[in-house]
Amino acid sequence: MPNCTACGAPLETPVACAACGAVHDVPEGASPFDILGLVPSFVVDERDLRRRLTRCSRLVHPDFFGTAEAAVRERAERNSARLNQAFDVLSDAVRRADWLVLHLGGPTEENERAMPQAFLVEVLEWNEVLEESRAASGTDPRIAPLAAEIADRRAAGLARIAQLLDPLPERGSQQLGVARRELNALRYLDRALREVETLRLARAERR
Repeated sequence: MPNCTACGAPLETPVACAACGAVHDVPEGASPFDILGLVPSFVVDERDLRRRLTRCSRLVHPDFFGTAEAAVRERAERNSARLNQAFDVLSDAVRRADWLVLHLGGPTEENERAMPQAFLVEVLEWNEVLEESRAASGTDPRIAPLAAEIADRRAAGLARIAQLLDPLPERGSQQLGVARRELNALRYLDRALREVETLRLARAERR
């Protein structure tokens, strides 16, 4: 992390200086990890992450710059938004993994659409239950167990991604492609969980 250009103090975050209060222009290539003063890693201490957000946000909160020059106010607002965006990425394990895969030269979702082979068999079974449940007029007793099964599979998928990305693999490693396929599976699981919840709510409204 560079030093403050105004006072020379070390910067915890590129958004502003805690020592003198100067608000800086964030470098274009600053990563979410850079913005919150962290080294890139899949493993993140959530309490520390939130503390960093709170501490850094105080430096650029727009309310503190009401009488500042327009350029400074705009910079503070822009940096406040950048902090929140960085936190949103790093506080979500799936988004954090997606960022790391891309940062390390792994495939994009568009370039690698496949999912783990064994997962596809489970998908066929789940789709069958969902299709039948959509067509059913009454309560489907399979929905609650299905939701629990999908949630368990999601937790297992996140655990596999953690194994693949901790420690971080070398740039361009084949592990990144495997991680991308697991991420594709997680996105399906999230959609399936949302659909299960929609079906559950629809059944509840009919009672």
